[in-house]
Amino acid sequence: MGNAIILAAGKGTRMVSEHAKVMQKVLGEPMIGHVCDNLEEAGIDRIVTVIGYKGEEVREYLGNRSSYALQEPQLGTGHAVMMAEELKNETGKTLIVSGDCPLISAETYKEFLKASEEADLCVLTMVPEDPKAYGRIVRDENGAFLRITEYKDCNKEEKKIREVNAGIYCVENSLLWEYLKEINNENAQKEYYVTDLVGIFLAHGKKVSAYAAKDADEMMGINDRKALAEANEWLKRKINAKWMAKGVTIYDPAHTYISKDAKIGKDTEIYPNTTLEGNVTIGENCVITSGTYLRDTTIGDHCTIDASEITDSEIAEETTVGPHSHLRNGCKIGAKCRIGNYVELKNTTFGYNTKCAHLTYVGDAVVGSKVNFGCGVVTVNYDGKHKYRTVIEDGAFIGSNVNLIAPVHIGKNALLAAGSTITEDVPDGDMGIARVRQSNKEGYGSKYLKK
Repeated sequence: MGNAIILAAGKGTRMVSEHAKVMQKVLGEPMIGHVCDNLEEAGIDRIVTVIGYKGEEVREYLGNRSSYALQEPQLGTGHAVMMAEELKNETGKTLIVSGDCPLISAETYKEFLKASEEADLCVLTMVPEDPKAYGRIVRDENGAFLRITEYKDCNKEEKKIREVNAGIYCVENSLLWEYLKEINNENAQKEYYVTDLVGIFLAHGKKVSAYAAKDADEMMGINDRKALAEANEWLKRKINAKWMAKGVTIYDPAHTYISKDAKIGKDTEIYPNTTLEGNVTIGENCVITSGTYLRDTTIGDHCTIDASEITDSEIAEETTVGPHSHLRNGCKIGAKCRIGNYVELKNTTFGYNTKCAHLTYVGDAVVGSKVNFGCGVVTVNYDGKHKYRTVIEDGAFIGSNVNLIAPVHIGKNALLAAGSTITEDVPDGDMGIARVRQSNKEGYGSKYLKK
């Protein structure tokens, strides 16, 4: 549908960071990721990202979502656009956007593209409460675009104008490359500015228009950590409001952090100090209590997640997790399971209605349905060099303080006696017991106390 050039070469000195400016995160995702997401959702099918400082970091993160052009040295925004030479022979419209403006929504880009259809160049503008020293958008009595006047050049009346340049442009691609050659660096900074294109297009008699975004806050450029915090807060409020409007109860929106990629079912309750990061899906009628952290995880309907950390996992309906459990590395938990306090699961599958109530580690395991774990069970899956798998069949009962030395296979309805260290397979219906027989030393307790 169109092209986009993302300007992302700057160091962002005021961030005081070893990372590229556009890699700073807003609600858990780098700014450049938000920009690409919204451009793609708006229908942009070809993106060129202009990189510079820590460019390999940006390239590694975005991968094949974009192609790349290196700006070195960095001689201004107009010079950055010149680096995207691979678009020279493309047709249609090209968006020129800033990699440090992650809040501009796909809807705004769509509206901007539509408004740009009849113009050779269209300027995205905003109407903030305080226009500060931004370039003013001067229109005629009919509202048609006339020019951008930089603040230092404004007369008294122009300084009263609140509509200002947001620094985002939509240009007819063939004309872009024809007129880029006319930008010069005859200014105090000896840099090439993309804003000069407006005057060049007007001088050639081309049609230039301006489209005012509905929400000026979306245009926020992020140059330091304070602005980064403000962007996080703005996006957090917007996302939380969206889910509350869809029937989700968020008890304390100020202390609830939900990724823009999350999906939540109605009648789910989310308590304060919870974080949903990445691709999180939560079903209907769930309860997510304080202290929970979820990342790239799917939760079924009617689940309770109590003060737990779950990443890269799937949990089926009517399952309870926590408090203080940790699930990671591709766990798949069946319906009506119970995973209790201080349980850690790693790369493990639980079947239907399996219970693991407390103080247990299960790693690299396949566990069937209706299995019960006592307290203090450990699957010993690592020998210092390799990881090994434990398989526990349906209906098995694992007694407290059992160590399962992987690889080991526990059969259906098998019973493992408490305190056992199991090193061999246990067949279906058998009991495995591996511990020293108890012996009592007569009178030794009293002798010990007298010492």
